[in-house]
Amino acid sequence: MLHFADSLAFSGRKVVAAWAALPLPALSGSSLPDVLSAHQDVPWKLLSSWKEHKVSSCFAQSVVLRGISQEKATRSPLHSCESPEQVLQHYLRSRFPGAFSTAHVLQQPCHTQAPFPRFFSPLLTGRGFLRDRAQGCSSAAVGSIPVLAALQSCPGLQRLLSGLCRELRPRRWGGSCAAGLEHDDVQEALEELRTLAQCYETAFGADGSEDEADSD
Repeated sequence: MLHFADSLAFSGRKVVAAWAALPLPALSGSSLPDVLSAHQDVPWKLLSSWKEHKVSSCFAQSVVLRGISQEKATRSPLHSCESPEQVLQHYLRSRFPGAFSTAHVLQQPCHTQAPFPRFFSPLLTGRGFLRDRAQGCSSAAVGSIPVLAALQSCPGLQRLLSGLCRELRPRRWGGSCAAGLEHDDVQEALEELRTLAQCYETAFGADGSEDEADSD
C-alpha cells in the first residue's frame, strides 16, 4: 500500500480524485478493445467531492477494470496488444499522454447480490451489460456488473484544495478556537493546505487568484 500511495503522491501531492463507471457501459459479448474503443471520453464519473465532470490531463493514475471479456477485437487499434493490461495501458496513454499510469484488468466482475443496492436500469442484463432495448428485465436480476475505477492525481484538485482553504479561513473558526484550537495552529494548517494546492498547479491550468483570496 505504501508503494501504491507513493506512485500517485509524488512531488508533494497527497490528494487523489476517485472515479468509477458503475457499471461500465458495454454491450453483451463485447471484447475489451471493443468496449474501450467505443468511448471517445473516459466513461467514468467523479466520486470525490469536487465539481468536475471530466479530466483531460493528470499527473498519475491507477486504473482497475474488471468483468470484460479478454478476447481481442478484429477491427480496433488496440487489437495488436498482447495482454488485457497492455490494452488498457494503450487506451490510458492515448487519453492521458505523459501521465504515469498503472493498469490492472480482472476477468471477474463486481458481484451485486444482496445487500447491494438495487438501483440498476432495466436496460441491463443479469451480468450488467447493456441490452439493445428494455425487455422488461427486473433490476433485481442484476447479479454482477463490469466496472472501471480509477484514482487520479490531477491538476483540477488545485481548485478543490484552494476552495477548502477559503471555507476554513480563520474568521470562521471562532468557536473552534475557543474550544482549544490555537489561532496560530489554524494559520499553520491553512498555510500547509495552500502549499499542497500549489503542488497541483500547471502552466496551463493554474489559477493563482484563488490563493490570493485566501490570504485575508
